[in-house]
Amino acid sequence: MSAVQSITAGQNATLEARLSRFPAREIRLASQRTVGYREAGGTQKDALPLVLLHGIGSGAASWVQQFEAIGGARRVLAWDAPGYGASTPVAAQSPVAADYAAVLAEWLDALGIGRCVLVGHSLGAIIAGAFAAANAQRVAGLLLLSPAGGYGAASAQVRDTKRDQRLAMIAELGPRGLAEKRSVNMLSAHASEEARAWVRWNMARVIAQGYAQATHLLANADLASDLARYRGPIDIAVGADDTITTPEACERLALAAGTPLRVVPRAGHAGYIEAPAVYTAIIDTFCRTSDGQRSHE
Repeated sequence: MSAVQSITAGQNATLEARLSRFPAREIRLASQRTVGYREAGGTQKDALPLVLLHGIGSGAASWVQQFEAIGGARRVLAWDAPGYGASTPVAAQSPVAADYAAVLAEWLDALGIGRCVLVGHSLGAIIAGAFAAANAQRVAGLLLLSPAGGYGAASAQVRDTKRDQRLAMIAELGPRGLAEKRSVNMLSAHASEEARAWVRWNMARVIAQGYAQATHLLANADLASDLARYRGPIDIAVGADDTITTPEACERLALAAGTPLRVVPRAGHAGYIEAPAVYTAIIDTFCRTSDGQRSHE
């Protein structure tokens, strides 16, 4: 084992030890599908649950730092999206956002969550936006971090090209190869080695079928359209150094949602991993503001 591999292994062990405080769980839904998730149980009974949706190359475990920082006071849950971890894939091979949003609704029902603060990162923002547009009464606040807009409004040629490039990549590289090749793009030049190791760890654990379905979702989705239909509280944030969902692209989504864009300095695409203090503060402040929405129900 090289020195770099040794360091990475040690960093992963530390993060996995921290993650062990929030063990993987599974729940069987009425539709007979399974959803895997992780949870931190808060002590403040008047605080709304916080639900976290990961991106295309990640999973529930990626939110461990938010579990640690917020989970002591507020109930915090993060799922493995359909096709990730232990979660049953959606039925359609080329799904749309509504397919995932329907599973999200059923999962929240099974957990007894009628209303929550919903946070979506990257592809998770597409699912969060579709859910919020269809179930506004269940969302006290919608926070999107480096949201992917999808290619549903693009030409057929652009959609097909973007989709086929990702499908070819996962087929050729597999999850571990994907993690080695793509994880560097997720972070800024300011990211620590621990953050880089954690992004690789999560990406290496994606399941090829679930990633392929999520690739189709990305090609089919039009987040801006869903945000234009959602009338509830919403915030959008992006890292200044995000090269995947750039500040310029996120600005267009913010315009569609009618909300200002918050740009976080010295952060890349997976900002909540590389700059946890800043992003956790953004999430926590948004949650506290959203708790106040109860008075308007």
